[in-house]
Amino acid sequence: MGMSSLKLLKYVLFFFNLLFWICGCCLLGFGIYLLIHNNFGVLFHNLPSLTLGNVFIIVGSIIMVVAFLGCMGSIKENKCLLMSFFILLLIILLAEVILAILLFVYEQKLNEYVAQGLTDSIDRYHSDNSTKAAWDSIQSFLQCCGINGTRDWTSGPPASCPSDPKVEGCYAKAKLWFHSNFLYIGIITICVCVIEVLGMSFALTLNCQIDKTSQSLGL
Repeated sequence: MGMSSLKLLKYVLFFFNLLFWICGCCLLGFGIYLLIHNNFGVLFHNLPSLTLGNVFIIVGSIIMVVAFLGCMGSIKENKCLLMSFFILLLIILLAEVILAILLFVYEQKLNEYVAQGLTDSIDRYHSDNSTKAAWDSIQSFLQCCGINGTRDWTSGPPASCPSDPKVEGCYAKAKLWFHSNFLYIGIITICVCVIEVLGMSFALTLNCQIDKTSQSLGL
């Protein structure tokens, strides 16, 4: 690989990470917006930090940090930053694989935990504004009512429920949506993993090439 190929690889890795850094900034900004306006509220009171805004902030921050290391490491040809970028991508990839395995193994327990959390949140609907906002947002968006239907609301369904008495429950409708879009979710997940592997490969190749270039120049 000559100097021209090294420059090409360097700029490909730089622009690749610059694009992801911009995406990370957008996710972070959107997360902060959701956190300030708190339109979606808190659904699971056992996990008060598990809100849509916090998820966007955490994911956006991670993408920004990793992409920044990739940008600076490639454009400066800094081996330390490139290896940090490689290691972080490897950790994220391993974490995604472990998470997928845990979700598969403990799917039944997770379903029970989610169902119990939703039941508890329904009991808090009239006493907690944050829970009320969360349920109203979900029911309006998914056009569903309660967990399994209108019968979950002992004092009568709220205004955010559709008027149809045979309307589906939100839990069943969310699972149905997930299963019907499983192929697309799988394709997106595979694409993310492929991008991470490519980023790791580019970083490692560039790091090795910097060593070879330094040796050929006698540095």
